Amino acid sequence: MKRLLSLLLAVPLFCKAETIEADLLIVGADESSCAAAIQAARLGVPRIVLVNDIDWLGGQFCTQGIGPIDEWTIVNGKRTEFPISGAFQEIIGLIHAHNRKTYGIAQPGNGWCGGNTIEPKAAAGLFEEWLAPYHSQIRILRGWETAQVLVEGDRVTGAEFLRTDPSDSSALTVKATLTVDSSDWGDVIRLSGARYLAGPDLKSRFGEPSAPDALDPGGNQEMNPLSWCPLVRETGKDSTIPKPARYDARSFADWQKAPPWVDWDGSGGIYNSAGWCIYTHRRMVDRHHFHLAPGTEAVILNWPAQDYPLGTLPQQVTEALEKTEAGASLKNIVDMTPAQRRLIFADAKERALEFVYWLQTAAHDRVGDFPQSFRYMRLADDYGTADHLPPKPYIREGLRLEALYVLREQDVRTEVEKPLWARVMVPDGVFGYQFNMDFHPTRRKFVNDDPTQPWQGKFFGTRNWNAHTDRAMFPLRGLVPVKTDGLLGCSKNIGVTSMVQSSLRLQGQMMHVGTAVGTVAALALRDGIQPRQIASSFPHIREVQRTLVRGTEGPGTLLWPWHDVRPDELHFVAANLLTMMGIWRADPDNVFFKPDQVVTRGELASALARLCRALPEAKDWPMVAGEPRFTDVPPTDPNRPYIEAMIAWGDFGPQLSTFQPNDPVPWSTLNRWLGALHLPTFPSLAHPRHASQPLNRAECVDYLHRVLLQRGESLPDSGSWLVAGQDEDGDGRGNLDDPLPFDRDNNNVPDRLQAP
Repeated sequence: MKRLLSLLLAVPLFCKAETIEADLLIVGADESSCAAAIQAARLGVPRIVLVNDIDWLGGQFCTQGIGPIDEWTIVNGKRTEFPISGAFQEIIGLIHAHNRKTYGIAQPGNGWCGGNTIEPKAAAGLFEEWLAPYHSQIRILRGWETAQVLVEGDRVTGAEFLRTDPSDSSALTVKATLTVDSSDWGDVIRLSGARYLAGPDLKSRFGEPSAPDALDPGGNQEMNPLSWCPLVRETGKDSTIPKPARYDARSFADWQKAPPWVDWDGSGGIYNSAGWCIYTHRRMVDRHHFHLAPGTEAVILNWPAQDYPLGTLPQQVTEALEKTEAGASLKNIVDMTPAQRRLIFADAKERALEFVYWLQTAAHDRVGDFPQSFRYMRLADDYGTADHLPPKPYIREGLRLEALYVLREQDVRTEVEKPLWARVMVPDGVFGYQFNMDFHPTRRKFVNDDPTQPWQGKFFGTRNWNAHTDRAMFPLRGLVPVKTDGLLGCSKNIGVTSMVQSSLRLQGQMMHVGTAVGTVAALALRDGIQPRQIASSFPHIREVQRTLVRGTEGPGTLLWPWHDVRPDELHFVAANLLTMMGIWRADPDNVFFKPDQVVTRGELASALARLCRALPEAKDWPMVAGEPRFTDVPPTDPNRPYIEAMIAWGDFGPQLSTFQPNDPVPWSTLNRWLGALHLPTFPSLAHPRHASQPLNRAECVDYLHRVLLQRGESLPDSGSWLVAGQDEDGDGRGNLDDPLPFDRDNNNVPDRLQAP
């Protein structure tokens, strides 16, 4: 009788269980998952369920406390912001509108890392506002944690959830045709049995030049550190927080010379050395220089001193983890249970509070009294949390999906120390990006090498914040598990190495991931196929790309990472698609499309020849004679084979001995050459008012794209290119390991468009 009673007491008497049927289940509600839900809804998916573990939506913008938006790149040797597009542009527009209404200025921060800032509570409200029009399609469920993933064979069919509140014994099951994992630590992917990566990748796995040859003990835990990022607001009075229990000033000894504050008004732009200090690094609202109301000055603290490395843990954390499970302290955080992660989070929060206290005491005492001292700022109550800290840490690296292709370091770099085009521009790109391979210190050094003593973060090996990447594209293949169906990776849970994830983790990038995921999911659901079938079919890939670049009820997404091509420009779609296809060639020496630059005869002939080869009725390349056809087009001119092919394929009539390849092209010449090649012509090109006008690049790609739309595109055979053991281009690299599977010489021009 006693045993029966104990069993009854152990089982919740009022366990509420609910089962929901959905077309698309999205787990997590960060900026990436919100973008995925919006895009899927706009593309007509009727039943979308978004399951979140907390109340707020918006991820890095708010729940992780990264309201200062760091999206910089380098152009012509200077730091500037990477071009915005797509869903990210929508959110930035909402942010600007909110800031104008609140502060009278779109960018009130004057921050050292970037111009755009948004306060966390406002950001959460903006994401709610963004999703609100789709409430009939998107059901948002809050306060749920993934407990189990439903799997039938090799296909995910949904997930089961438990309440994050331990006092609530409710259970939830969501059965779905497709499931998206946008959770913080990739729990859906991990629990589904899908293959994944966590921690450093060995050089032997992906051949990355900066990867380690071997891992030392505990090396599997090493990841870009997480950070708890406090928001502080001015008070005008001493607001020093209580001294944290384990505070020791030695924890911040390396930062004794870092200026806590300088009087900088934002002049000179982002990353101006005059503005380098802890205070301006992530300043949210600069009320002094914008003459705003007292009390509005606000700063997010996101400084390496408060980072929390995830390996070689402090002794008290190790002991707490070991009490939960033998060996728990040696796990990578990805493989820990939510309860075990919370033990790490508690110590990371303590570290953040220690940093605040250090700034308010030791740093203040060192530099003296001034109005903007951290001593006169309080922990803001925006988050509604008991400790005034964000509900989640800033997560720089998590689980990484073992996808159909894993993007690696050598793919996203060039040979030169100058950010240009990446070595690999993937044919199935779904967005363009660029950011440094930015590792914060990944290890800690304890005083006297004693894990019970204070510690500071330290760099290890090749992991630091000094390694550039180049303008690259992320492949659709990187969203799809190498084996498991019914599942897509999202947010940071995508097919990249640890090295690449350090450069592919920012707000805008993650929103582009979400938009791509929502597009792939919607098309797969529409056609009743799996995401891998879309990834293996170039007609489907091209549909995904066209959908993304055109935009769906919002700005299009930048695919080819031009610096000067904006979604509101008429040539945006054409410049993106034709360059990505290889029809239009990017200048290898700069990142500008230069839409107003006049097209030369040689440039146009080269593009037309590749366009002809991209059409279904493409002719074979003609034999190139030893002697050039035109005296002013030498044998070494890269345009020579294309110029001669165009003349051979068309009805151009008798030719002069010269071609004048550098002469500008008027509109009438494009029309005449199209006609000679038996391609569609356009009355507007021959109109007397326009015929003699010089043809610029924007106009040229627009007309070439119109030809392509009318004639269609010849695409690679989809039958075998994602089949193990196949080598489509014969370059000795199997398709599944080849970022450019249709490009034998790997020069980012598909073989069918490459003149022999």
